[in-house]
Amino acid sequence: MNQERVFKVLLGPHMTEKAAVAAENNQYVFKVASDATKPEIKKAVEALFGKKVNSVQVLNMKGKTKRTARGVGRRAGYRKAYVTLAAGETIEDFSGAE
Repeated sequence: MNQERVFKVLLGPHMTEKAAVAAENNQYVFKVASDATKPEIKKAVEALFGKKVNSVQVLNMKGKTKRTARGVGRRAGYRKAYVTLAAGETIEDFSGAE
């Protein structure tokens, strides 16, 4: 995987209360590109952070339907990945800057 694709696969951290609880169990949540595959996500995390990845779980988040003064609109959906690191591995600089 080339360096350019690494930066296009991982779009950034996804910090929520649920992600903070998952981080205690050595799981980190990232927003990823809509066309990213599990092997690509695994290689990207290993290349960027230099950590050993055990597993990757990917899910598609559907956009919420919202009512506005002009009718019904829809927020954009996105794809996120739960990345489980090997035992003893942590990402120290995993900040909530989104």
